[in-house]
Amino acid sequence: MAPNIRLTTPLVRRDGRLQPTTWDDAVVTAVDGLRAVQAEHGGEALGLFSCSKATNETNYLAQKFARTVLGTNNIDSCNRT
Repeated sequence: MAPNIRLTTPLVRRDGRLQPTTWDDAVVTAVDGLRAVQAEHGGEALGLFSCSKATNETNYLAQKFARTVLGTNNIDSCNRT
């Protein structure tokens, strides 16, 4: 089993392989991916899953982020379990 380096080093997939990178590059890669999906399919193609064990304030921020930044109402949480 490979060591879990994801805890200290972010990984991005390039040419089909996960490669270690900097945190700044990982964030830029994630943002670029979200923007590409949003541009091609619209905000409703994105969704967010929040946790019922998080504080109300954190869940409020999550839904605000989903609706205002991602442009989607697709947000859910696991509070029905």
